[in-house]
Amino acid sequence: MAAQQTLQARGLRVVAIGGGTGLSTLLKGLKRYVLSVPDAVCGPPDSPVIRDLSAVVTVSDDGGSSGRLRKELNMLPPGDIRNCIVALSEDEALLSKLFRHRFEKGSGLEGHSFGNLFLAALTSITSDFSEAVRLSSEILLTRGHIFPATTSNIELEALMEDGTRVRGETRITASKGRIKELFLVPPSVGPMPQTLEAIASADLITIGPGSLFTSL
Repeated sequence: MAAQQTLQARGLRVVAIGGGTGLSTLLKGLKRYVLSVPDAVCGPPDSPVIRDLSAVVTVSDDGGSSGRLRKELNMLPPGDIRNCIVALSEDEALLSKLFRHRFEKGSGLEGHSFGNLFLAALTSITSDFSEAVRLSSEILLTRGHIFPATTSNIELEALMEDGTRVRGETRITASKGRIKELFLVPPSVGPMPQTLEAIASADLITIGPGSLFTSL
């Protein structure tokens, strides 16, 4: 009990918002400062520490393995979430390598990563993508919480300066024109309650790094 109270008395509550490789790279660095109970008791009292780390991850990806699973299984794209789970995992050996493993051949398997398929399987079993993320985080012993930005199946749509509209993160990224406005489709989607709670109680909120339009 005393050790737990020591942990609660120290450190910052940090929320990191983003997507793509930028967020997972940031999380891998922040993980080193996340306190465990032994750290709280034995660590230097003036060292910079994080007592609670939460990642809010964009779910608009529609390319690659994530895009295929999204289209075929009508699920949220797992790729950016998977990268964040691996980044925060305490296991740097077999399980993390397994989640990162990408099949290079095989009809239907080529291009898919094991981690994406694992999240797809858990989503099918639980009928709840956010629960699949939570369970995967438990299995890999993540030093933080990972929340999808929304549990709604959203797309990005951009209004370009020439008046044309481009829908889909991959198409927007490949577009040569300048973006005038960006929209969510459908527009009326909300975040998870846990995300709002984490943001409301945060001492520090980071945004990015990543694409200004498609990762944030």
